Amino acid sequence: MADFNFFLARILVVLIFNIFHTPCFGCPPDQKAALLEFKSLVVGDLADNSSAEVLLGGLETWNSSSDCCGWEMVRCRSRSLSQEVTGLYLSSLVPYVVLDCVVTSNVLTPLFRIRSLTLLDLSYNSMQGEIPGTGFANLTKLVYLDMKNNRMNRSIPAQLFNLRHLEFLDLSTNAIQGTLSSNIFGLKNLKQLILDENFIRGEIPAEIGNLTKLQKLSLRQNQLSGGIPLSVLQLRELVTMDLQKNMLSGEIPNDIGTLVNITTLDLSRNSLKGGISQSIRNMNKLETLQLENNLLSGEIPIWLLDHRQMKKLLLGGNELTWNNNISIVPNCRLTELSLRSCNVRGQIPVWLSNQTDLTFLDLSENELEGTFPQWLAELNLGTVILQDNKLTASLPPQLFESQNLSVLILSRNNFYGELPPSMGKSPVMILMLSGNNFSGTVPKSISNSYRLLLVDLSNNSFSGAFPTFGSDSLLAYVDISSNKFSGEVPSAFGVNTFMLSLSQNEFSGQLPQNLSNLIMLEHLDLHDNNITGEFPSFLSQFSSLEVLNLRNISLKGSINDDLSNLSSLRILDLSNNKLTGKIPSGFGNLARMIDTPTTLSTLPQFFNFPVGIKDLILNWKNSKQGLSNKNLEIYSFLDLSDNQLSGEIPSSLGNLKGLKSLNLSYNELRGNIPVPFGELENLETLDLSHNSLSGKIPQTFANLQQLNKLDLSNNKLFGRIPESSQLNRQNEPDIYANNSGLCGVQIQVLCPEDLQPPPDSEEKKKEEKGSLFSWKATLIGYPVGFIAATSIMYVIGYFNSVPQSSRLKRKSVSSKRFQDFRCCRY
Repeated sequence: MADFNFFLARILVVLIFNIFHTPCFGCPPDQKAALLEFKSLVVGDLADNSSAEVLLGGLETWNSSSDCCGWEMVRCRSRSLSQEVTGLYLSSLVPYVVLDCVVTSNVLTPLFRIRSLTLLDLSYNSMQGEIPGTGFANLTKLVYLDMKNNRMNRSIPAQLFNLRHLEFLDLSTNAIQGTLSSNIFGLKNLKQLILDENFIRGEIPAEIGNLTKLQKLSLRQNQLSGGIPLSVLQLRELVTMDLQKNMLSGEIPNDIGTLVNITTLDLSRNSLKGGISQSIRNMNKLETLQLENNLLSGEIPIWLLDHRQMKKLLLGGNELTWNNNISIVPNCRLTELSLRSCNVRGQIPVWLSNQTDLTFLDLSENELEGTFPQWLAELNLGTVILQDNKLTASLPPQLFESQNLSVLILSRNNFYGELPPSMGKSPVMILMLSGNNFSGTVPKSISNSYRLLLVDLSNNSFSGAFPTFGSDSLLAYVDISSNKFSGEVPSAFGVNTFMLSLSQNEFSGQLPQNLSNLIMLEHLDLHDNNITGEFPSFLSQFSSLEVLNLRNISLKGSINDDLSNLSSLRILDLSNNKLTGKIPSGFGNLARMIDTPTTLSTLPQFFNFPVGIKDLILNWKNSKQGLSNKNLEIYSFLDLSDNQLSGEIPSSLGNLKGLKSLNLSYNELRGNIPVPFGELENLETLDLSHNSLSGKIPQTFANLQQLNKLDLSNNKLFGRIPESSQLNRQNEPDIYANNSGLCGVQIQVLCPEDLQPPPDSEEKKKEEKGSLFSWKATLIGYPVGFIAATSIMYVIGYFNSVPQSSRLKRKSVSSKRFQDFRCCRY
């Protein structure tokens, strides 16, 4: 027994010795070196390319004196007596909002030496360049790869499709181009494929049906065309199918209902046609059905409301119709419903009163009548969109007492009355009531809506002063135009305001100096008010200003030269005022008028849905027209008409090659039309009428290939009108009327040089002179010679001394010739 105890004691000693003396195997040195090299490359890239001080959250813990398995964002797995790196959570190393941060995909090179990786998350960085296919080919154990929200370009490398263990692949929101490679369908273990918001073109390959283990398929917001392949019906484990925002056409597959595991089906924003497939009725697990903005037609089946799991039903923006006369008792509890533009008639459907979970309701662009029901105001909805209907009466005060209300859009109805004083109690973010008949003052409590971002009260009959907001207000978009507001121009909106439209009201006085506190302002529209005073010098302090419309507000004085320092300014309308002095030559340096971008509006994301934001009204092509705010960034305008501006037109305006419209009419401008105007290659409208311009129209006007509206009337122009295929179409007489001496094919007036024969050369004159002399000699000499010869013959007796025999002989010959003639004739 003692021996046995001694044996156990020895074993215990050995175990204790091994525990305390066996070296602890941590992060492998080669993997640690690879990670430190990755950190060095990232920091180096940022130091070289970024002007911002960026904090690399988590990378600060990476150092050579500690175990890499203890570093932030690093996950290891024990293997026997060692460990190895298996996961790297490198998301958001570089803040995506810091636009000048540049990190290239070359920084990934060291990571490709860590062959034990099964998870790699590189999402939400500012990584640029190609996806390194050769490097990823080394990561043969990779199961999870997330590279969304980067700036990767080119196509998806074929090496990714050889990663046989890959179950999750997310490359969404990059700049990947090309078609869907057939190689991708060799990833038999793939369960989630997400390629959203790239530039993938072509059709969805039929081979997609090979990914039989796929549970999530998301190809949202690409450029895919063609139909939905029938092979998707083989994806029986599919839970989510998201194909929205593409160019898909054809019909929804009739048997799509065989995918009974689907909970989310999103085919919105395509060009799909036909009706809603009857087989969808078999999708018992369906929670979200989004078919908005297609070309679907037919009646909306009521059985969609029999799906007990249905929560989101979005069908708006099609050619579908809703039968509002059927008694409906839904089996589902909806959270979101869109029947926009579905021909819903009558009153707001009463069956919605039982949908107590409803947070989002869009019944806009229908034929709804009646009032805003009390029960709807008490549902505590988060979003209510009822614009473009025929609803009437006043709004129930309970609507603004909801603590859930975030979006209220009631534009273009027939609502009337005053807004309830309690409206400031709701935490509304977007408030759009334009195009109704609301009256009275706007309650001061609106300024207590601490979350208010957008307010559009335009085209109503509101009066009085507009409430003031604190400097900490979040208000970004304000449109109170076309009302009866009066008093001083409101300027207290908070520093976040970037769009301010106060036009067509009764504001008076001078422009307040504290408008300059709106340092984020991009759009200022004050046209058609009773504002007076000198041209405000503080306008040049709006460094972000892109649109400035001060038309018809009685401004006087000269235009501030510093206004030309607004490098972002692309639309400037100062027309119909009392401005004097010269046009600043610095206007030729307005950068955004020199090079107009072709991108669309950069309005924040919450403005990018169809809420009917008012267009900007400008004098465009000889008439007042509205330009859509969504496309406003591709336009560039300069309108200084109807003032008292004098002097010559600065030739520097010819630098503004991005201009679509230039209007300098009804001023006192003199001198010649600048020759560089012929370089305004994008110009569509040019109006220089009713000035005192002189000289000729520059021949360079023949280069204006986009010009379709021209007015040079009522000046002192003369000479030939330049000709080109585009200018020759400008042939209405009024375009050139009341000038001193214009001519040309456009007005069918010959120029003086067209009326005189062309100058002759001396050689041609000599030739014509010699020819004339020879003809004269011929005409005179021929009769003279004939008369002289005849006279001589008479003198010598030729006609009287012929013998009788000869006369008889000649008579005999003549008679014979006459007989021969008759013989031949008959």
